[in-house]
Amino acid sequence: MMRLVRALSRLTAGLLVLALATGTMAAPGDADESAGDAALVWDPFEPANRAVFSFNDGLDRWLLEPVATGYDFVMPGVVQTSIGNFFQNLLTPVRLMNDVLQGKPIMLLEDVGRFIVNSSVGVGGLFDPATAGGLPKHTEDFGQTLGYWGMPPGPYLMLPVLGPSNPRDTVGLAVDSAVAVQSFFLSFPVLAGAYVVNTVNSRSQRLEQIAAEREAAFDFYAAVRSAYTQYRDNQVRDRSSAADDAGDEDDLYHFEDEDEDEDGNEQDADLEGLGDLGGEDADPTS
Repeated sequence: MMRLVRALSRLTAGLLVLALATGTMAAPGDADESAGDAALVWDPFEPANRAVFSFNDGLDRWLLEPVATGYDFVMPGVVQTSIGNFFQNLLTPVRLMNDVLQGKPIMLLEDVGRFIVNSSVGVGGLFDPATAGGLPKHTEDFGQTLGYWGMPPGPYLMLPVLGPSNPRDTVGLAVDSAVAVQSFFLSFPVLAGAYVVNTVNSRSQRLEQIAAEREAAFDFYAAVRSAYTQYRDNQVRDRSSAADDAGDEDDLYHFEDEDEDEDGNEQDADLEGLGDLGGEDADPTS
């Protein structure tokens, strides 16, 4: 475990330097991107990124999707939802840390309330009575925290297995993974097993969605890149993607679910479980 922590620390330090360096370099589309135009993405490593994307997509098509299809066949939908709720509840300490770092006391109180309600009334997080009670979901992570304080994302990156990212979000993922509470109490084999279950469960809930997006996309790589960039930009700016989608009907590739609360307000859900195609908000238990 200590070796893993030290390795993550070195990786985080190196990626932080890369994020700072690339974020200050002039590049095509940087000015537009900072102005909120997510249609232009800085992708200087596109050939390598496409190669990694092909590997990830093949892994999904030939391994994860068949497993998730079988899992979906035998596992009732209500059980899949409960498993997803459980893993989301486990991530609460990471969200609380980032609520504090971003100076968001209202979100902090809401996330504390959600954790208390869902961990007790919701039977350890298997159910989500907090949402029904009016406590909205949040998806704060350290990548968002860095973006909140002005760090640019840097160039687009496609990571093996983990999927779409950038230097800023990769640093965030490493930090969130290192500070996840469960990593201090569970052995690596247990954590790895939990990550596999969570990934398969999440993928099974998106079988039809991803199949339709794959079928419709002229260039699936570019579609995923655009969706990821816009999704993360929305998260950093604390705005719903629904407002952006209303003005851009041609963009069909937002890999997030939208949960509607009792007041009709739409909340963006995590990309967690899309690690096969690139869910950045991966479970820090990994």
